[in-house]
Amino acid sequence: MSARRLALAAALVLGAAVAVVLAVRTPWSVLPAPAGGAVAPDPTGGLPPSYLTRADSFAAAIRPASLAGLLLGLAVTAVLGLTRLGGRLVAALGAPVRGRRGRHRWVWQVVAGVLVLTAIGRLLLLPLNIYTEVVLHRYGLSVETWALWARDVVVSLLLDAALTAVGLLVLVGLARRSPRWWWAWGAGAAAALVVAGSFLWPVLLEPAFNRFTPLPAGHLRTDLLDLARRNGTPVDDVLVADASRRTTSLNAYVSGFGSTRRIVVYDTVLHQLPDDQIESIVAHELGHVSADDVLTGTLTGALGAAAGVAALGWLLAWRPLLRRSGAEGPGDPRAIPVVLFLVAAGTLLATPAQNLVSRQIEARADLHALDLGRQPASFIAMQQRLAEASLAQPEPPRVWHLLFGDHPTEAERVAMARTWERLHAG
Repeated sequence: MSARRLALAAALVLGAAVAVVLAVRTPWSVLPAPAGGAVAPDPTGGLPPSYLTRADSFAAAIRPASLAGLLLGLAVTAVLGLTRLGGRLVAALGAPVRGRRGRHRWVWQVVAGVLVLTAIGRLLLLPLNIYTEVVLHRYGLSVETWALWARDVVVSLLLDAALTAVGLLVLVGLARRSPRWWWAWGAGAAAALVVAGSFLWPVLLEPAFNRFTPLPAGHLRTDLLDLARRNGTPVDDVLVADASRRTTSLNAYVSGFGSTRRIVVYDTVLHQLPDDQIESIVAHELGHVSADDVLTGTLTGALGAAAGVAALGWLLAWRPLLRRSGAEGPGDPRAIPVVLFLVAAGTLLATPAQNLVSRQIEARADLHALDLGRQPASFIAMQQRLAEASLAQPEPPRVWHLLFGDHPTEAERVAMARTWERLHAG
């Protein structure tokens, strides 16, 4: 069997492994129906008409820009990857490297190429991103200064480019050393990078955007640590993130592994929610820990990354595709724009399935919050406040939610809480 066919076979086997893990680990049925049946979602989510009008207005202002940004981003990567424009740009970036350093010109081409190509995409999307930030300010969802916003744009660009460059340096380097079997070694390297990133993200990357301080001693800190103890989750600390510099949104999460695990609460949550609702949010996040959702996500991410690299090995062995960029093979840095396009297209195609799984996992965490806290009224009030803080429609258009919704709707979450009440009545 040729190396190209083996790459396809490996991609299919690894993809099937991802499907099996998701099928087994995803809670497809979360809450049994009580006597009398489950409570049907109220399209209003129990929110007042004035809020619903404002949420619909916000969605009408922001959703077309989000969709346009998605399509424009894909179009830019397609133009750069499926024509010789991107390949010529990467080749030109290697021109200044001469002499003895010329042997390693490909390293510079990969690093500089990724940075320049990423910057081009961000610059072309900048008007839409500025419009989005203006809308967020107009509706009170962002309080970020434009200086801080620009800083975040630059930091995000550099982080994305750095992480992408590391991955592509590994793949191009392997392809130059082993032109036939690079994808096999690359699949293993991609899986390892995903696992490493999962562990390093809380320690190295989260601090790039927020500052964290310990939650002062008091009833809330004691109650959150007790909640974690009752959940069987060892927690090292409870931290507060200074999210209010940027947003009015409400959030909390559990970050890290083992001795580095900590509960993180946005300072906006402390300012806007009573303690019982904060505990309900944290109980939801502890549900992800109890179900090992991060580890499951890391496993499926590693398998998916390996499958993606194997698929690249199959696709990049197709000469007509490489000729479109002028690349001679996967070890040629001019193939980078093609790889970026294939990754972007594959990510977009996988998004609806990923969101389907995510909605089920989030519903299980909601059930865990109800079981652990046993305060459905606080849970409902918390969900309504989360919706109000983000101006989310309690029941968005069905197609939009199926494609892009990674959580149950607010109406569905409130209905689950009322179903839980009915199930536990008496």
